[in-house]
Amino acid sequence: MSTGRPVTVRVPAKVNVQLAVGAARPDGFHDLANVFLAVSLYDEVTATPADSLRITCEGPDADQVPLDRTNLAARAAELLAARHGIEPAVHLHITKNIPVAGGMAGGSADGAGALLACDTLWGLDTPRSELLDICAELGSDVPFSLVGAAALGTGRGEHLTPLEAGTFHWVFAVADGGLSTPAVFREFDRLTAGTAVPEPVASPALLAALRSGDPDALAATLANDLQPAALSLRPQLAATLDAGLGAGALAALVSGSGPTTAFLVRDPEAALKVSAALEASTTCRTTRTATSPSPGATVLP
Repeated sequence: MSTGRPVTVRVPAKVNVQLAVGAARPDGFHDLANVFLAVSLYDEVTATPADSLRITCEGPDADQVPLDRTNLAARAAELLAARHGIEPAVHLHITKNIPVAGGMAGGSADGAGALLACDTLWGLDTPRSELLDICAELGSDVPFSLVGAAALGTGRGEHLTPLEAGTFHWVFAVADGGLSTPAVFREFDRLTAGTAVPEPVASPALLAALRSGDPDALAATLANDLQPAALSLRPQLAATLDAGLGAGALAALVSGSGPTTAFLVRDPEAALKVSAALEASTTCRTTRTATSPSPGATVLP
């Protein structure tokens, strides 16, 4: 039964510290070795009883968030309701803080957040394994948004193995406009056409660096196979990467499919310095600082 009271779930953004991409599969997807870290930038999704399914959104770039059934939060409510034979009568309000279409899984976070919020609001107590199945149906990054912390995603990213990770400090440079994930994968296919694309495997050195919490070791192992494709579609991102490295970041990479760029830094002081330099460089729209790992989707008291 519904609790009747609004339920708010906080859900984190992610950065891919390794994104190894295999060749296109017959179904159009790619096998991945995707090392996820959840970072301390969050959206909040509040579920309130309503006569019918409705989505509202506030926050930076809220005008870019679809408020129809294409929103993963709406689809999450519909899939969960269908599994339990009930109507998805809920108002989902998204408080947006994760960059939109930025390669940080903001839409996926909202899907996972809505799923947990609706499950709690409707008093369904759906088993965790079933919630993860629904997440995988919603999209490749959605299961990690539910789980959070650090994990290796295989298959198309939806099969998760938890990882140990120390604390790391990040700066994210938010670009003007988004990049379509399917378009970046298509560009990856174009750039690798006629070459032997190796099977994606998680780097043992990177996993060891994650466990150790050593930022220098992690900096030496960061990798994103989609970065050349993102830079091909958005060449100006190279200037952002250069600006962050020039300001003292230990390493820089495109986050996921972009266009947000991620900079690993040594400590909070370095984060402030790199953030200020990036904003002064005018190569990005704004910057955000964060730490990792962070917990996955969490019901707030």
